[in-house]
Amino acid sequence: MQLAAPCRTSLALILFACGVMGSARAADAPPPAQVTTPVGQKGGAGQPPSMPPAAEQHRLPPDSSTRHTLELPGRTLSFAATAGSIRLFDGKGEPQADIVYTSYQLDGTDRGTRPVTFFFNGGPGSSSAWLQLGNAGPWRLPINADEVTPSTLPAVRPNAETWLDFTDLVFLDPVGTGYSRFVGTGEDARKLLYSVEGDVNALALVVRRWLEKHDRLLSPKYIAGESYGGIRGPKVVHQLQMRQGIGINGLIMVSPLFDYSQFARTSLLQYVARLPSYVATLREAAGPVNRAGLADVEAYARGEFLVDLLKGQADKEATTRLADKAAALTGIDQAVSRRLAGRFKLAEFRREFDRKNGKLIGNYDASVRGLDPYPESDFHLSSDPSSDTLLAPLTSATVDLITRKLNWRPDGSYELVNGTVGQAWNFGPSPPESLLELRQILAADRKMKLLVAHGFFDLVTPYFGSQIVLDQLPPFASKPRVKLVVFPGGHMFYSRDASRQAFRAEIEAMMK
Repeated sequence: MQLAAPCRTSLALILFACGVMGSARAADAPPPAQVTTPVGQKGGAGQPPSMPPAAEQHRLPPDSSTRHTLELPGRTLSFAATAGSIRLFDGKGEPQADIVYTSYQLDGTDRGTRPVTFFFNGGPGSSSAWLQLGNAGPWRLPINADEVTPSTLPAVRPNAETWLDFTDLVFLDPVGTGYSRFVGTGEDARKLLYSVEGDVNALALVVRRWLEKHDRLLSPKYIAGESYGGIRGPKVVHQLQMRQGIGINGLIMVSPLFDYSQFARTSLLQYVARLPSYVATLREAAGPVNRAGLADVEAYARGEFLVDLLKGQADKEATTRLADKAAALTGIDQAVSRRLAGRFKLAEFRREFDRKNGKLIGNYDASVRGLDPYPESDFHLSSDPSSDTLLAPLTSATVDLITRKLNWRPDGSYELVNGTVGQAWNFGPSPPESLLELRQILAADRKMKLLVAHGFFDLVTPYFGSQIVLDQLPPFASKPRVKLVVFPGGHMFYSRDASRQAFRAEIEAMMK
């Protein structure tokens, strides 16, 4: 769910939601051998017992497979669930990390024709629990931020909108998230896997190893990523196509960010990308919002609004015109809009939109209101009412699912969102983007499909930012092969029942 980047600090603080690794490989290493040391030798009687290697001290338990039957409206699903891990090694055969997965495979299907979908969330530093328990998995935790509080009962229920009807599911937790962990003692693995390319290479390798491990190389394959998944997704598919020898049938992007430079501190595109979502936030109060109803705003954003932005504040007439129009469209006080020259940063819009009522709106879902603990301040800004209330129940629900339902009990703490990952992440010398790989994978496989889904009220990765990106693709990436869909809701638009149902219908149509 989260998204972060150095120098892109404002975005980093609010975002959640390697081909063949030149020096890495994955394998399912056997359990450590039991060694008996003769008396008198090192480790024998009279000597302190030697400690096992660091990698074995932190080893995860063996994979656990369990069988389940789920009663859902109009059908019954019987399936095998597996919680386990795949170990990564470097070129010298030294262990680097254990990557945890949770998979669900429907009974009685032909593995050669049955699709399988791999999921990861964003951050960097977020586990896949958001997509598993919020959207596509067999069980779901209601995560509508308007209703959930930290003390909400974290009990999952059967998910009527699970994708398991038409695809098997594999949820991946990158290292540092969930129960995935480093197993070596050196810093080389950490530096490699906490980088844009190292992370991508590792995930692609894990996808391949899971397919081999479960005899699914012949299955149709899909990749689904959320938020920072917009960077991961195209790059993982490119690595699978070009380095791992794995073809991908479709890429599903959920509230993605494809290009960090859109939201760089000095970029004018950030104002263009967010304006339709600002306006959608205001218009929702008057009734349901849809793309047709925002056509006027989208045309203004890419037309007169952008032209006046480019003229700059030196042009006082253009700046006043822009500020007044932006105030009228968004509901921001005209005096405030003029003071800000019609250029609303995310924090400023959150603070000013409902200041008169002492409310803050959410980053991830601007339709969610929370009490402002510092209503008199222009500087203090609280955390996000549209996401922070979800952390406790979602963490507890995920741990209960893995340990009790799936009977897999790792040691250590489960990391739903690990802030230290984002802080340690190497984003490279320039803002990361995946547009290069997006063009390459669509050109390499003319049958591969791309579905991009957003929520209208997501201010972190606004839908119009993706529209701008997709509009720049060559003609071979046009509809219906490449499709953008936008639903009522925020970053996790699937928390709303109607949006989750409509999104599932889009995915099923894509796969069938």
